[in-house]
Parts: sequence; structure tokens; C-alpha cells
Amino acid sequence: MFRHSTVRQLARPPTAANSLRVQVPRRTLFSRRSERSSGRAVENLNLRRLSQQSEEYHRNRRIFLWSGVVAGVISSIYTAWKLKVALSNPAKLDTSLPSSDPLLAPSAADRKVIVHDEEGREIVPTGNSTVPTFPRTLNLPSYTSPITTPSPTSPHALTTTQTITTPSGTTEYTLVGLGLRTVTFLNLQVYVVGYYVATSDIAALQNALTKKVNPIATTLVPSEREQLSAALLDPAEGERTWDELLAAGVPARSAFRVVPVRDTDFHHLRDGFVRAVQARAGAETMADDAFGEAMRQFRAVFSRGSVPKRKELLLVRDETGRLSITYNGGSYKNDGRFGGRQLIGIVEDERLSRALWLNYLAGKKVASEPARKSIVEGIMEFVERPVGTVASQVVPVVDAKA
Repeated sequence: MFRHSTVRQLARPPTAANSLRVQVPRRTLFSRRSERSSGRAVENLNLRRLSQQSEEYHRNRRIFLWSGVVAGVISSIYTAWKLKVALSNPAKLDTSLPSSDPLLAPSAADRKVIVHDEEGREIVPTGNSTVPTFPRTLNLPSYTSPITTPSPTSPHALTTTQTITTPSGTTEYTLVGLGLRTVTFLNLQVYVVGYYVATSDIAALQNALTKKVNPIATTLVPSEREQLSAALLDPAEGERTWDELLAAGVPARSAFRVVPVRDTDFHHLRDGFVRAVQARAGAETMADDAFGEAMRQFRAVFSRGSVPKRKELLLVRDETGRLSITYNGGSYKNDGRFGGRQLIGIVEDERLSRALWLNYLAGKKVASEPARKSIVEGIMEFVERPVGTVASQVVPVVDAKA
């Protein structure tokens, strides 16, 4: 009877109460803990696992985003570099010129072309949009000392009341090279500066530089020109060469033409010039009382107001080393006519003008590296011709990328 009742119970269909029962797996002491959920809602909320999954998701997301940023920067730099290379190496077009034509010579690509303005004057492009051109030649008078009186605002400053010049006896100056001066790591453009040498004095400069490389030559061959160029661009040798030339009065008359590309003032220009002179003059020269007086006179010349962009400042060095400073605050002109230039000061000490000239021509750090390279290129075209044949000299055109 007991057996029949048991069979009947086992054959009985499951009731609703039996169907709601959940079979919970049993664990023993040696059984491995299963990672599988038992089906309970509470056991599915593993906060540690959810936190790890969230951290992994955000980490992968950051890695993906930074990888995209790095890839974008690298591709932009690579594209810009490829564009620069392509622009610096323009495609050469086919030509039908005979092989004997001078334009097909190896040096033909380095020959420069003089640009003429609307009035037929010779000008040289600067590569700057604010000051687009410089005159190839300047006609400057022989300046003499101005009559000066103390300034009412500063007893040490001098104010020009009358300028004595000789406009009828002008001297022609030829542009040797030019470049743009920039400051700070941002390469902020300050002014365009050009180096001019009196045309009649270029022969002496040719002869001195030619004899420095080859004492018996009247012109230099390509290998000798490369040797001279390397010497002038070398910081130590270049400074020694130019210091000896300037001390000996070669070239006898030269000038630097400074034209700002942004509004500035005389005080800002003065500070830059003074720092340059102090760095080049040396401690012994700076300690000399006469040189100290010359520095005071130089500072007094720049005790003035603003200098708008595209206004001309001329620093002229004569055969005695005397420095004459002129300013043209009138309307901007591309040509080298006397115009509205006004003599604002003169400094007699030759050491000051020499130190100021070295700031542009040679040394480890110059005011404008593009200007120095352009000047050296202009000198190379001087010495490739026989001494005294510079009348047909073509001034180098500065690269627009500078």
C-alpha cells in the first residue's frame, strides 16, 4: 500500500506551488565556485565588475580619441612639409633654346632680374606685403652736423633746429642685399633693412675681398667664391673680416635703410640699436669715456616720438666712420630721391658705427639672418666680375619666403 501511494504521488502532475520552487545548487567544501548566476536579480548586480567595465570603456575611448588627434597632427605636418618641398622645387619646363645659349649655363638659374616700377625706376622686391620694394639705388647728400639745442622736455636730449645739407652734391649708393628683421620665437616682423654701398666705393670692397682669398687675382672662380662665402658666413671669421675692413675704411661710404613694417617708436628702435652696440663694442671700449659720450649722443638722437610703418630711417657711415642718422616722415616712396629726409643727429666716434654695422654683417647672432645671407650673395656677384666693373651689377632679389 505504501508503495502504491508513493507511485501515485510521483505520477501526480506538478501544482502551482511546486512550479514556483527554485532549485538552488548546493556547494560542498571542495566544489569550485561557479561564476554563473543562480537567476536571482540581486546576484546580477556585481558592482565591481560594472566599475571595471566602465573604466575599461572610458580608457579605450580616450586612447581612440588621442590616437585620432596624434594622427591628425602628424598628417597635417607631413602634408605641409610635402607642400613646402613641392613649392621650393618648381617644375622645369622644356625649352627650345640651343645648348650654346647663355641662359642655359649652369649659373643661369642664379642670375637675378631687375624689376622696374611704373615710372621706370629700378626696384627690388622685398617679399613683404607692407614694404613691397626697395630702391636699387639711393642718391644721398654729404650730411654735415646739424645745429642743435637742448630739448625742453629732457636736458640731455638734443633737438634739431636747422639742418645743413648739400642736396646738389649727392652720391649714388647701390643696394647690396636686404632682409626682414624678426623678434621672439613667434618671428614677429619688425622692419625691412637694406645695405647700400656707395657705387664708386664698390671697387675697393671688391679688391679687398678678392685679395683676401687670392692675392694675385682680379676676380674669383666658383671654388674661391665658395671659400669667401663660407668665411663671411662663419661667425668668428666673418666678424674678424668685416671688423678689419670697416676699421680700414672699406667700404668708405655705406648705409643701412630701415623701414618698419608695423607702427613703432624711436625708443624701441634705440633700445635694439644700443643693445647691439654694447654686445659688439666689448668691455674695454664701453669703459672708455669718449665712447660713453658717443653712446649718450646716440641715445639723445632717438629721444623722439612714434615711427609709423613704411617710414624711412637711414643710418649713413662716411669715409671717417662718422654716423649720420636721417628720418623721412613724409609720404612713402619707392624711389631713392632726396625727398623729405631730415638729418636728426650725428655721432662722430667711428667705433660706434662699426659696432652697429657688425650687428648686421657678421657674428654668431645678427639682427637679420636673411639680410646677412642676401648681403653675402650680393658680394659674391661683386667678386665674380673684374674689379671696377660693377656698373652692370644686378642686385640680388630676396627670396619671397623670407
